Amino acid sequence: MAQDTSSYIQHHLTNAKMCTVDGNIAFNKACADAGFWTVNIDTLLWSLVLGLTFLMIFRSVAKKATTGVPGKLQCAVEMVVEFVDKSVKETFHGKNALIAPLSLTIFVWVLLMNIMDWIPVDLIPTIAGWIGATTMGMDPHDVYIKSVPTTDMNMTFGLSIGVFILIIYYSIKVKGFGGFTKELTMQPFNHWAFIPVNFILETVTLIARPVSLALRLFGNLYASELIFILIATLGVWSLFGPHFMWAAFHLLVLPLQAFIFMMLTIVYLSLAHEDH
Repeated sequence: MAQDTSSYIQHHLTNAKMCTVDGNIAFNKACADAGFWTVNIDTLLWSLVLGLTFLMIFRSVAKKATTGVPGKLQCAVEMVVEFVDKSVKETFHGKNALIAPLSLTIFVWVLLMNIMDWIPVDLIPTIAGWIGATTMGMDPHDVYIKSVPTTDMNMTFGLSIGVFILIIYYSIKVKGFGGFTKELTMQPFNHWAFIPVNFILETVTLIARPVSLALRLFGNLYASELIFILIATLGVWSLFGPHFMWAAFHLLVLPLQAFIFMMLTIVYLSLAHEDH
């Protein structure tokens, strides 16, 4: 029974993978030795679908917006936009028209990816297994899919690296290359003799920003998904308490993680715009 439970957990925590082996496209177990050149296709698929969902909903609301009494969807969208706009105005101290739409995109996209965690853990894998069995003759146990993109470290690091590139870009644009270099070498000890020490300290601090962004989001969502899977191993008894309580707790946790990612992005970009 312990082995069955272990296999069940491992199956739910394994991404659907695609790679090339000897010039041919291969999937899942055949990609075990492909290393870096392996793509988690379920992460790409769900993140793309959720990103397009965000764009279509907000575009539809923007086109149909009325000045009278708004509908429920328009009201919800306006609340989100106003919330993000207020957060940007209170935190970001520079002038950049990109920050507000970037923050809105990050918050809503990460939130949509996070709330996939509310879907019962067996639902999507069961559907995927049935599709694989009926259309491709596959064994359902050989069909893998993870529906929460933020439980994949590749996704969270992809987001944080994008933010890191913006941090570097605006640091150089606002301060100039010389100013950015001086910021790395003349702080916190403003003396030429401490340049090596300053460079090490400031570089570590700079690199820690995207790393902490990625690992914080990944760690919280991965742990959450793992607990849902462990609860599911209890069978039907999980529906009468543990699953409901954990899901209710996540009404706060999942939006909070999206908010933290957005706020740290705003703070880091605000620091990049400070011209000392």
